[in-house]
Amino acid sequence: MNRIQQVIFGYLCLCAMPLMAKPVVETAILAGGCFWCIEADYEKLDGVFEAVSGYSGGHIDNPTYKQVSAGNSGHIEVVKVSYDASKLSYSQILDFFWRHIDPTRNDGQFCDRGPQYRPAIFYQNDKQKQHAVASMNHINETKPFKAPLKVELIQAGTFYPAETYHQDYYKKNPYRYKFYRLSCGRDSRVKELWGDSGN
Repeated sequence: MNRIQQVIFGYLCLCAMPLMAKPVVETAILAGGCFWCIEADYEKLDGVFEAVSGYSGGHIDNPTYKQVSAGNSGHIEVVKVSYDASKLSYSQILDFFWRHIDPTRNDGQFCDRGPQYRPAIFYQNDKQKQHAVASMNHINETKPFKAPLKVELIQAGTFYPAETYHQDYYKKNPYRYKFYRLSCGRDSRVKELWGDSGN
């Protein structure tokens, strides 16, 4: 094979290669108690680019952690999950969500009490709302526990990212994070509710 034939052959091979699909980035906004924990759970899920801790659902602009944690702003601690929709569907994002929270409580989550820690799905459009309703109905029919679901469906408003020190807290402060998560009883309660399908 001469040089010209090699170039032509290489070009034909290159053209025959399938094009790499660009990721389709979509987002979900979810509340399941302490945002450190939800963020950490989602960032370990294949197909998720990142989870950003923040606040949503309140009545003041640019809330601080102090305002939210005191329950004075009306906001809920949430995470904004960015994921590759060519690998994960919104329904799969929700299925993962259910199995990492306690959906039987609306007064907080695990050791954190107050409306600022209650579980919620913040839908961003009609399609997400439809999927959220279908997901809730499916979980209600198949859940392995008797207690009713108390997760709210809320139309998404402004998402406010939390302060920098809250982002990736589980990476920045691994020992404190693990101690908090263990002492809060999050994983043991999830296992009690969901069995092996949780975590």
